[in-house]
Amino acid sequence: MSGAQVRRRAVRGLALALVALLLPACAGLPTSGDVAVGLELGESPDDVDVLPVASGPIAGAGPAEIVEGFLEAGITTSDNWATAREFLAPSLQRSWRPSAGVSVDAGPEARTVTSDVAADEADEAEEAEVQVLLELVASVDESGAYSDAPGDSSVPFSLERQESGEWRITQAPDGVVIDEARFPDVFEGYSLQWFDARWSRLVPDMRWFPRRQSPATTVTQALVGGTPAEWLDPAVQTAFPADVQLAQDAVLITAQVAEVALTRPAAGLDKTTLARMRTQLQATLKGAGVNITQVRFSVDGRALDADLVELAGTSPEPGTLVLKDGAFGRIVGDEIAPIPAVSAQILAMPPPIRSIDVAADDATAAVMLDDGHVYLVGKDSRDELDARPGLIQPSLDPYGYVWSVPAGAPQAVQAIGADVVAHAVAGAWPSASSISDLRVSADGARVAAVVVVGGQRWVAVAAVVRDDAGVPTELGELRPLRQLTESTTGLVWLGADRLAVLTASTAPRLIVQPVGGPGTAESAPSDAAEVAGARTAAGVRILDATGQLFAHAGSAWREVTEGVSVLATRAGE
Repeated sequence: MSGAQVRRRAVRGLALALVALLLPACAGLPTSGDVAVGLELGESPDDVDVLPVASGPIAGAGPAEIVEGFLEAGITTSDNWATAREFLAPSLQRSWRPSAGVSVDAGPEARTVTSDVAADEADEAEEAEVQVLLELVASVDESGAYSDAPGDSSVPFSLERQESGEWRITQAPDGVVIDEARFPDVFEGYSLQWFDARWSRLVPDMRWFPRRQSPATTVTQALVGGTPAEWLDPAVQTAFPADVQLAQDAVLITAQVAEVALTRPAAGLDKTTLARMRTQLQATLKGAGVNITQVRFSVDGRALDADLVELAGTSPEPGTLVLKDGAFGRIVGDEIAPIPAVSAQILAMPPPIRSIDVAADDATAAVMLDDGHVYLVGKDSRDELDARPGLIQPSLDPYGYVWSVPAGAPQAVQAIGADVVAHAVAGAWPSASSISDLRVSADGARVAAVVVVGGQRWVAVAAVVRDDAGVPTELGELRPLRQLTESTTGLVWLGADRLAVLTASTAPRLIVQPVGGPGTAESAPSDAAEVAGARTAAGVRILDATGQLFAHAGSAWREVTEGVSVLATRAGE
């Protein structure tokens, strides 16, 4: 190996070591238990996309070629990776667990395969050792949780010549390898839904499963028998008791009704628990694209009476909020429609105003003035909440608390309510040296931020732990989502499970990053300075340094208006 190769591997090893400190260990992915059932009127069909297909072993292939073919066969998930098992010796075929995880790498062209048996010696040898150096991009653990994981990984294989004269693998790590370009063709992301700590809102938890599986069966198995992601667990709970499981390995959908058979302990549950269970599963199935109108539980063939619970609502009037020409409110055509409870108070504040974050119910707004001080305004009130130096833009949560933190002290997060009492949020970004953006999700169970850790800039999330009154008391472990190479000028939520990040550079970019999945990036308008979120990516708004406001127009950006002083955000977006 050349000196340059050694240096490159060392640098990637350091990157992988950093991520190992930040991310929990990853293991694999559930794939068993699915049962195919015939379609009936109103039933949702399985995903019928054309999936990539790999070939089996080629006669006379050497040890390195067998390993390369085995890795390539990871893209073919049918019959529990039957094609990949053809590359294994009979004893390993039975014990190898492809469901143990997915290593997402840069692709076959970036893999380095070395064998202790040269090609011209393969006809004489009986055993061989092969090492594969992967350029990792991400990993998926056994529960389907996706993690960004850049760096190199060396994977060992042992092979023996079989009685047939062909080489087969006798030792291989569990799990499969899929390149990042084809990963979205092989796996699909689905959001499991968990309740927050107060049973009032649902919180998404994205998992990745093979596309060939029936979404209805797959997500139901993962929800009923599974647990929340480790990083999210402190802030959420499930309505399904531990002793209640699926009584059948399939979910049949007939006339848009998901028939879910449960084990006998479910028959003794109270109405509130059953209603929460139905609400949780029904939202998960609909989010997975399953065409249903309801979920129906049964035990031993007898239907259970399960209602739905009422969840806390979202903003009734989504729209673009701006401060322009002495008016603050929602853009309606060529007019600015004021927000009755807060517009007058905001306009009465001394300009210039740096940021405005409006509550989901339009009743209050968190405002930062140009001097960096943070205020909470309402119909008949205006209270200064935080005057510490170096504050970043504040974020309102659904419980009415304003989150505020100095850029140079990420651990000094405070949540301040309408009573103007500051509550220190323990455990905030313990390994970060600085923070530039912070946004609390609409469910109040998660907070996202752009932080610098070990000299590297990351988009990260953490669970929000609250007391019985809804006061945020601490954050869970930092969960890095994506490493950034540029500084940022904005971070917002896009719906419940994605973030949008606006980068600051001569060529600004808008990065859309799922919470638990691969992200995308596109060019932003020149001089982009501020971003506001929405329920969908199409609703994103960007304000440039000259006051021009832009919206998506297909793959381009169109100007909406000009002369905007502040592009406001809404709590949870």
